[in-house]
Amino acid sequence: MKNYDVIIVGGGPVGLCFAASVAKLGLQVVVIEQQSQERLALPTRDGRDIAITHLSKKILTELGVWQHIPIDMVSEIKQAKVLNGSSSYALDFHAKDAEQENLAYIVSNHLIRKAAFQNTTKYSNISLINNVTAIDAYSTDKSAFLTLSNGEKITGQLLVAADSRFSTIREKMGISSAMTNFEKHIIVCQMESEINHNNIAHECFHYGYTLAILPLCNNKCSVVLTISPHKARLFMNMDAAKFHTEIEKLSFFKYGKMRLVGARYCYPLISVYANQFVGKCFALVGDAAVGMHPVTAHGFNFGVQGQCNLSNKIKIALKSNSFIGLQATLARYEREHRQLTKLVYITTNSIATLFTNDSPIIRVVRNVFLKLANNAFPLKRLILSKLTESDH
Repeated sequence: MKNYDVIIVGGGPVGLCFAASVAKLGLQVVVIEQQSQERLALPTRDGRDIAITHLSKKILTELGVWQHIPIDMVSEIKQAKVLNGSSSYALDFHAKDAEQENLAYIVSNHLIRKAAFQNTTKYSNISLINNVTAIDAYSTDKSAFLTLSNGEKITGQLLVAADSRFSTIREKMGISSAMTNFEKHIIVCQMESEINHNNIAHECFHYGYTLAILPLCNNKCSVVLTISPHKARLFMNMDAAKFHTEIEKLSFFKYGKMRLVGARYCYPLISVYANQFVGKCFALVGDAAVGMHPVTAHGFNFGVQGQCNLSNKIKIALKSNSFIGLQATLARYEREHRQLTKLVYITTNSIATLFTNDSPIIRVVRNVFLKLANNAFPLKRLILSKLTESDH
C-alpha cells in the first residue's frame, strides 16, 4: 500500500491548485483523476468562461498558475450592468468606483485547467494516477484510505475531495449536502458581435429567461442563457442562423449582429452546499464543498480561496510539527470557509429565485431591489467589494 501525505481526488483546476499549494510545503502529494494525462494537459473547451476576482488572480499568480495563461486570452470587465425585465433602468457598477482598473478578469475554463496542470509539472513531489476512479474511501483519526478502480490501495495523512459538486468521495465519506435544483438549464457559448462591447458585462433578468453577456478579447462575448429545460432543448437544436437571431432579439440588439464562434454547451442548474467541509483526516474543496449558482460568479473564486485557506492551515500545522490531518486544524479551515461562503451562497440563491419569479408583485419587488442597491451607497459599495474582492 503506497503512502502519501496528501491524497487529492479530482484533477480539476481547484484540485490541481491545491496540489501545488501543498507541494510547495514539501509534502508528498498524489492526484487521482479519471481522465487521461493527455486530457489534463490539453483540455477541450467546455463553453464556460470564468470571472476571476483580484484576490483570486493574486493567489493564482503566487501559485504560478496565472503565468501559464496567455495574456491575450485574458479579458477585463470594466463595467457591469444589471437589468430587470423590459426596463431600461440598470444597476450599474464601474471599476473606478472600486478604485481599480477593472472589476474582474475573464478567462475560459479550459485555459485555467490547462494552466493549473502545467503548473503541477514542475513539482517532483506531485504524483498523478490517471484513468481511475475511487471506489472506496474511509478514514480514522490518523489516516485516510482509498481503494482505486484498478485495485490499487493508497493511504495518506489527509484525503481531499475536489471531484465536483456531485462528489462521490463526499458521499462515500458520509457527508450530506443541501442541493437546490433550480429546474433551469444554462446554455453557454462564445459569439462575435457587430457592436463593440467596450468591456461592459450585462446581466439581464428578463421574464422567462436570464441572459448574461460577458466581454471577451477580440470583440467576442461569452453568452450565458438561463431558461427552462424544454426551451434549452429548442435553443440547442435550432440552426446557427436562427440561434443568432434569437440571441440578438434577447439582447435587444445592443450588440448588433451576433455570430456563433464554436459550439453551444448546455448544463443543468444545480447548487450544492455541503453540510460539513471536513471529517477525520478529510476535507472538501472547490465545488465539492460549495457549488454556486453562476449568477454572482463566485464559484471558482470560492474554490481558489478555499484551497488557499486549507493549505495555510496545513502550513501552520507543519510549523508546529503537528499532524496535518488533525481535527483542530481542519476545523479552523471549515469555520473560515463557512464564514466566507455561507451568506453569499444563501444570498445568491435568493437573488436567483427572486429574479426568475415573474409574478406581477415580484416584478415590482425586483425593480425596487435594483433601485435600492443602486442608490444606497453603502450597500452598493458592499456589493462592489464582494464582486471585485480588491480589499484583501
